[in-house]
Amino acid sequence: MRYALLGDIHGNTEALGAILADLKTRAIDKIICLGDVVGYGAEPRQCLETIRELKCDCIAGNHDWAAVGKISIDAFNAYAKAAAIWTRDQLSPEQKDWLANLPLTITYPHCAVAHGTFHQPEQFNYIQTVFDAQQSFESLRGLGARLGFLGHSHVPVGFFDTDPITYTLDPEMPVDDDLSIIVNAGSVGQPRDENNRASYAVFDSDAKLVNIVRVEYDIDAAANKIRAANLPEILAARLYQGK
Repeated sequence: MRYALLGDIHGNTEALGAILADLKTRAIDKIICLGDVVGYGAEPRQCLETIRELKCDCIAGNHDWAAVGKISIDAFNAYAKAAAIWTRDQLSPEQKDWLANLPLTITYPHCAVAHGTFHQPEQFNYIQTVFDAQQSFESLRGLGARLGFLGHSHVPVGFFDTDPITYTLDPEMPVDDDLSIIVNAGSVGQPRDENNRASYAVFDSDAKLVNIVRVEYDIDAAANKIRAANLPEILAARLYQGK
């Protein structure tokens, strides 16, 4: 079984289109969206409809729920808050209903998915410390899985439940059935690892291998749409910087 795991699209149709074009060159059995289809970018409606047309599974991201008023945006920084408010006005009632009803986690035969963490996924926290990772490993096993995929931080990385917990930034990660692993697939629409190419993950359950795939896309077009929508300039500028 070959899975494609992509998330943090953030209203960036250029990046999403480039990822989907790349997927057509690969043998993929199942596409899973890791949340945050909307937010930041200038085309939330288009990205949302593209994901729906794929008929792929999708979980809730914090920007998805912020756009429908399901979580507070008080803790958002100024430009994230401005984008969330703008995004709310772009979506139809039916689209908002779809976002509001997305699940927080899904478990599959070979893996489980969440947006930010597996422990308290409704809080949309980050894995930033060994303690955070340990909590999520415990919750991942509680879901009946050894391999988990996340988004949210926009940084592709793999965490391994060794003693002590270790991590890797290597784009190729072997999967050990006896070891719990959490992989962040990075971001399609707003990478933050100082690499401005769109990011997603491919997991081959037969080969027991996860690969982080990077794809170039038309950043100028995406940035100019953000500017045309009068969204904060930083949301356009950071696409070039990958941070």
